[in-house]
Amino acid sequence: MNSKISKYWMLQIAGWGLLFLIHLFFAFTFDRLSGLFLGRLTVFVSIGIVFSHLMRIVIIRRNILGNPLQRQLIEIFAITLVFALLSGSVETLLTSLSGLKNKQEMRSSTLSVVMMNALTSFVYFFMWNSIYLIYHYIENSRKQQFDTLKLEALVKELELKTIKSHINPHFIFNALNSIRALIDENPYRARNAITELSNILRSSMQAEKLETVMLERELSIVKDYLALEYIRFEDRLKVELQIEAASLSLPVPPMMLQTLVENAIKHGISRQVAGGTVRIISSVADGYHRLTVLNTGRLKEASPEGGFGLPGTRSRLYLLFGDKAAFTIRELKNENNDGYMVEASIRIPVDPAFESDIKRKLKPGFAEPEQSPK
Repeated sequence: MNSKISKYWMLQIAGWGLLFLIHLFFAFTFDRLSGLFLGRLTVFVSIGIVFSHLMRIVIIRRNILGNPLQRQLIEIFAITLVFALLSGSVETLLTSLSGLKNKQEMRSSTLSVVMMNALTSFVYFFMWNSIYLIYHYIENSRKQQFDTLKLEALVKELELKTIKSHINPHFIFNALNSIRALIDENPYRARNAITELSNILRSSMQAEKLETVMLERELSIVKDYLALEYIRFEDRLKVELQIEAASLSLPVPPMMLQTLVENAIKHGISRQVAGGTVRIISSVADGYHRLTVLNTGRLKEASPEGGFGLPGTRSRLYLLFGDKAAFTIRELKNENNDGYMVEASIRIPVDPAFESDIKRKLKPGFAEPEQSPK
């Protein structure tokens, strides 16, 4: 509050002081500078400072700036008129008592002098109120925009946390079901599975604190998950990784790739008697990072909403990267044209700051496909 008052008085004195200097400059230029002129100018500026401050008090107490614009203009005009008449009366009285009347005022009636002084005061008070109104209009607009941005940021943060809270429990329950199926069949592998799950949970809890993580870190979680699922599916699950080295340092939403891989196994591989292949591809081209998960199966066999989590995935991408990010799912023939595959693809814009570095690191071709996650 004190800083605002100091700023107001600084502008108030600077404004009226500038007006005093401008009149003084023109009086000196046209050789009209005299003791009478200085005295009348001092009285006028002093009255201007006092009465403009009183107008501000009235504006604040009546909360005029909180009214609709049309009503603001009407009330500002009325206040300007009233204070101009008061200022003209006071100025006439002070100049009369202090002997600062000029020749024209001596020949005119008191009412005429008051109206003439009031007209001059009205012009300057109207300018003062216009500047005051415009200043607060701009300040209120900036504050409203800032509050809107803060609210949007808060909404995005809450939405991201809500989406994450739906993803992680789903993953944990699926992983626990995989371990439960191995306990009686192969206790040794079950113990290995528990170790893998502990690694995944540790990474998952750390990921909750971030909105994005490096692909290399996300891929590490996915490999732990695939190692867990590989124990359950054995030869029915084939994994191929085609990862461009330059893309490993790019940011991706935490747990998103793991969710796509999880759904690829749950709704693709697990429904195939002979099993199938999960292929993860990461590439950089044309200013975008393309992250693709392909799996053996048919798209119509999975529920588009519950199976692949389309709304949640699209929402996270939009909240983090805006309209430039995209998520698509389609069904296509495999390389031998003897079956079908489902392709879930994410497109994320690459930050220009990383683009030159990516091009430098980018090498032709992909890494050799891995036939198992470990």
